[in-house]
Amino acid sequence: MKKAELPEKICPICGRPFRWRKKWQDCWPEVRYCSERCRRKRQSGRGHSSGRIN
Repeated sequence: MKKAELPEKICPICGRPFRWRKKWQDCWPEVRYCSERCRRKRQSGRGHSSGRIN
């Protein structure tokens, strides 16, 4: 399968598209975030990018 043919999703945190990866082959339906950083950002709240209060 070519890269252009791989399934794609949109990350709800950063809005960027990301494609299927081999490490996600068993859990692709549950994958929501493009990276660990976006997954952590969801847990800490969407309003602060660094966690600091200005």
